[in-house]
Amino acid sequence: MIRHDLIVYVVAVLCVSAWAEDAIKPAEKTLPMEGQVFAVEGHVAFLMPPPPEKRINPMPWVWYAPTLPGLPGEEERWMFERFHAAGIAIAGIDVGESYGSPDGRAVYSALYKELTENRGCAKKSCLLARSRGGLMLYNWACEHPDAVAGIAGIYPVCNLLSYPGVAKACSAYRLSEAELTAQLSSHNPIDRLAPLAKGKVPIFHIHGDADTVVPLADNSGELARRYRELGGKIQLVIPEGQGHSMWPGFFQCQELVDFVIAVVANPLHEPK
Repeated sequence: MIRHDLIVYVVAVLCVSAWAEDAIKPAEKTLPMEGQVFAVEGHVAFLMPPPPEKRINPMPWVWYAPTLPGLPGEEERWMFERFHAAGIAIAGIDVGESYGSPDGRAVYSALYKELTENRGCAKKSCLLARSRGGLMLYNWACEHPDAVAGIAGIYPVCNLLSYPGVAKACSAYRLSEAELTAQLSSHNPIDRLAPLAKGKVPIFHIHGDADTVVPLADNSGELARRYRELGGKIQLVIPEGQGHSMWPGFFQCQELVDFVIAVVANPLHEPK
């Protein structure tokens, strides 16, 4: 007869072993270029440093979002190669469909601490927001303007009302639709720009005028209008006839690359 206490012991050992295996299992992600993949607070993060001969200490870096499965992708390679050639790293972390929520922002802060304290990255980075990455990066940036050298965007979402809408975003905020609506000014990027303008954070967006997913007028257009009213500096490039697409001009934009290199390389963190 098998003793009951022995069965309990064996089950316990197996459970602990399974937990330990999961705990030490390395983070997994396919990157468009060689880099480091690691976990931060249970979330998959990455850092793609420039070639060794291009590295300086502390290391300039670009913060990319959204880091969802498959992103960043091959379409970003062109600009990433140019960042590497300028000695600039690229980093990011997958916070899921956070829509810029406080939970997602907290994980962003953990990544920032890991990169700046343990992986040699500079205290300021240039944020690079693609599409809904705008909600994620802008909401973090508005709360940490001193950590932001500049913000670049490729048709970025800047307005929760426009995308994905309060009804869809509220669960990520752990709020009801009515509660998030009442608190919208505390969570909507276009309503939170004052700290960035005060900190003289420069912004560059490229956003097509035929975008029906993330409409120009409600997002980059409205953000640009409000930012200029606050005294902020923003450059908005508007390709005619382009929508929310994989058009190469969005991802091979020399003006965007020049902007990013200028703000992370310039000690004053302003474009030349």
